[in-house]
Amino acid sequence: MIMRNPSDKEYIFTQHALFEMEQRGLSKQIVATVIENPEQHWEIQQGRYVFQSRVPMGSSEKLFLVRVLLDMDRQPREIVTAYRTSKIDKYWREEQ
Repeated sequence: MIMRNPSDKEYIFTQHALFEMEQRGLSKQIVATVIENPEQHWEIQQGRYVFQSRVPMGSSEKLFLVRVLLDMDRQPREIVTAYRTSKIDKYWREEQ
């Protein structure tokens, strides 16, 4: 189920998330944009949500799906990890 965006609280980047973002070529700005204005998001387990948006990246502006896992049951919320994939159809959810 797609939920309304609950982005009214602060969040932090964990060390793991920062490491993975660097390895995957994702900036804090891209991740923040996905969290603050996701095309889709839902709870994947208690307290943990996935936020995702299609983002053009690279010199050719190829479309990638950027996914961010966020623990929302913490204060402040914690970004667990973030990654991009070209397999948009695999993760995209049609609204029900």
